[in-house]
Amino acid sequence: MSFATTSDGVRLFYESAGSGTPIIFVHEFGGSHWSWEPQLNFFARRHRCITFAARGFPPSDIPETVEAYSQARAADDIVDVLDAVGIDKAHVVGLSMGGFASLHAALRHPERVLSVVAAGTGYGAEKVHEDYFKGVSEQVARNFEERGAKAFAPVYAEGASRVQFQEKDPRGWQLFADRLGQHDSKGAANTMRGVQMRRPSLYDLEAELRALQTPVLVMVGDEDDHCLQPGLFLKRTIKRSALAVFPKSGHTLNLEEPELFNRLVSDFIAQVEAGRWTPRDPRANPAQVMRTD
Repeated sequence: MSFATTSDGVRLFYESAGSGTPIIFVHEFGGSHWSWEPQLNFFARRHRCITFAARGFPPSDIPETVEAYSQARAADDIVDVLDAVGIDKAHVVGLSMGGFASLHAALRHPERVLSVVAAGTGYGAEKVHEDYFKGVSEQVARNFEERGAKAFAPVYAEGASRVQFQEKDPRGWQLFADRLGQHDSKGAANTMRGVQMRRPSLYDLEAELRALQTPVLVMVGDEDDHCLQPGLFLKRTIKRSALAVFPKSGHTLNLEEPELFNRLVSDFIAQVEAGRWTPRDPRANPAQVMRTD
């Protein structure tokens, strides 16, 4: 087993496969390093692929205090893993919590990030739902603490943006739910309180995102309702960005629609490496309906 030690002394488990231009995969709250198996199987054929378990997710360390968890720390952990593996720059692919961390890594360490895929990135970002999201997050944290991961996992895994996965791929969804039940309850609660509840809204980062020069692909399922508007916001705000909307899809995009996910990410990385992922053509004025002169 391989471990990276972060700048604040936390050990993070990581796996590496393949060779070529590096890609690091950053998992969501409901997943872990195992969430990216369909991507490692595909991308390791032509890329150096790294996946890791975030702090609070076994077999990585489980810091006891909430103060050891934060959005900034999650972004810095990505770079610490790259350092441990000996990689200077990488494409960063993140889902949900991992998508937020990937964007923040690009903002905090742009010299280390070749590109960002931000999939299902939006929960808690909508200003109108900020207080509601924090309240629900606290409730989820308490459920992990009081009921335990094994008992609470089937409930969490049947959320409004997870049932699409269950409907399409019952076996894949059941594996996801079973693995969720193996999470560390304390680590899950601390992650929910320290990262999810305290991270800044994407809308509060508008100036920083407008200045971002990193190529970004935003992905969202059309039934992942609380990521749709944030996804549009990211597309309209980040200069070198595009938005892909998956039809009849929920939140767990890389497992729910692995073939489509892999193809879009592969095409994106190929365009970035060819120097073809450019800012929007200034002639494509969003205020224009039809040209008249």
